[in-house]
Amino acid sequence: MQDRLQKILSARGICSRRKAEEYIQQGLVTVNGEVATLGQKADPEQDDIQVDGQVLQDRTRMLYYLMNKPVGILTENRSLTKVKDKGQKTVHDLLPKELQGKIYPIGRLDKDSSGLLLFTNDGVLAYRLTHPSFYHEKEYEVTVEHDIKDGQLRKLEQGMTISGEKTKPAKVQRLGKRNFRIALTEGKNRQIRRMCQKVGCPVRTLERVRIVNIEDAQLKSGELRELKKDEREKILHSVEITTIETFQ
Repeated sequence: MQDRLQKILSARGICSRRKAEEYIQQGLVTVNGEVATLGQKADPEQDDIQVDGQVLQDRTRMLYYLMNKPVGILTENRSLTKVKDKGQKTVHDLLPKELQGKIYPIGRLDKDSSGLLLFTNDGVLAYRLTHPSFYHEKEYEVTVEHDIKDGQLRKLEQGMTISGEKTKPAKVQRLGKRNFRIALTEGKNRQIRRMCQKVGCPVRTLERVRIVNIEDAQLKSGELRELKKDEREKILHSVEITTIETFQ
């Protein structure tokens, strides 16, 4: 089935559609040996689509990091220390200076929550992990203010209406009388806190412990590390991004 070249390159995780348009205009993409033109269509199953080494080199410069965000830190791309919120730290402030402005958080964790947060300069991955149509799981460990009953956990699992919208079904695992794990495939604003409030069990602590297939119980609060090669390959594969090696 034919599709626009920029959509094909984006779908394979080579670059964003906008960047693909730049590569095509620069003559860096060919179809069946001929230099492609902007707006051209091709069939990725039938046509030989090649990209110049410069494009592939751009892709190999993608950066992937994992942070354990502490409570009290805002998920912002910039520092707030010189504006009206002076003294309020953001995840930007926790990054080494050499990475500030080069990598950005994927999604958000509210100020009162802690846990795993991915950083990257890979716009394709960021889009696929945050867009609700892709259904990628993020798991959280929750402690509530008082004992939570099985019926209340079932309501969280089945989904409920919040601000006129029904939440999607979730996976829930009890850990104790007042704590449990919940895995969501969506990320509405303060969703877990609002769900727990609605069933009568306000949240005491909330920590993200897994993003798709990325976990790290040893990563200390405030620490940042680069994803290992196997972690990077797994998460790219999970969102159907083709690696450079398989695209060539």
